[in-house]
Amino acid sequence: MEAPAYTAGQVYDSFDIDLVIKVMNNTLLSPFFCFLIPVFFMFQGYTTSDLPVLVPFGWVGALAAFWGLKWYSRLYRNQGSLLFGPAALDWGEQIVVVTGGSSGIGELIANTLAVRNVTVVVLDVNPIVTENYNIVYYKCDVSKWEEVEAVSKKIVEELGHPTVLINNAGVVQGKLLIDLSPEDVQQTIGVNTLAHFWTLKAFLPEMIKNKAGHIITVSSVAGLVGMAQMTDYNASKAATISLHESLRYELDKRYLAPEVRTTLLVPGHIQTPLFSTTHFPQNFLFKFFVPSLQPITIAKAVIAALDEQHSRTIYLPFYVNFVPVLRLLPSFLRDFAQWLSYADYAMDGFVKVSGRRQDEGPLVKQEKQTSKAE
Repeated sequence: MEAPAYTAGQVYDSFDIDLVIKVMNNTLLSPFFCFLIPVFFMFQGYTTSDLPVLVPFGWVGALAAFWGLKWYSRLYRNQGSLLFGPAALDWGEQIVVVTGGSSGIGELIANTLAVRNVTVVVLDVNPIVTENYNIVYYKCDVSKWEEVEAVSKKIVEELGHPTVLINNAGVVQGKLLIDLSPEDVQQTIGVNTLAHFWTLKAFLPEMIKNKAGHIITVSSVAGLVGMAQMTDYNASKAATISLHESLRYELDKRYLAPEVRTTLLVPGHIQTPLFSTTHFPQNFLFKFFVPSLQPITIAKAVIAALDEQHSRTIYLPFYVNFVPVLRLLPSFLRDFAQWLSYADYAMDGFVKVSGRRQDEGPLVKQEKQTSKAE
């Protein structure tokens, strides 16, 4: 059988800044790898006072200090030990609630966790299509407290108390502020923000009581910086970031339950139906520095966070780490960054695909209306 042929474009599609950083982390930014450089020169007869040995040793020391401080910071946040890691997570004992788990990232996370013999509870307005027997679906509009409260009681009665909550449900309208209807705003804030409050109110008390559990908040880079045609979405995601940070301090200082872990996931653009009609530049440089994420990348990050049992913030892809700095830049540099990232134009011509309400009509009619308007 012949091997599949790949074009140059397909090969370079997977080559981006994140891959470069991953390689560098294991080479030039790894103290273990760099330690071999001065050792090599010493074997060639150089002494510790010679520059070919002294400079690499200085670089190794700086790297060791950086990674050591970063690791200690995580241990401090999670009351960890320098010598012993946490016991392995018993996946078979977990009951995981995934909001918005019938499509997109939520569906992938639910099915991936189900393979690990985890009891997965999917809360969504639409049923999930799956062959995994250990995925249980409950119809629920998570933006409404009454529905979440009623469903949570059923879950506890039928399955037990959830140990992991993944707040993933999301919706985007993609309209300019003046074009947003009251129903648009209510839906965005309800699904993207209020749903987090309702699920936490329903499931967090038992976690605090047992001093165990994990809350994963799926937010967005849109919560860190403003973008045109995304006012309601950005505001809703900014609220989830602030909610996550405040919850962490309440668990630590007021509930005295630091063992309840919280993970904040801040991804950039993900290739899911939610943002399938956005438009980004297709040139190599843009795709190299501002790559879109595959849903599997998010699913892997979520499962890794659960495995590590640490509270942390995850920025994906690499460029998202620098987005919080934009607010500190002079206005002309901030505007340049906005232009470079295409942030204010990506939603131009956007058509809402996921989370359509009855008053919006089916997608086909909406597309016809758009074509007529053009």
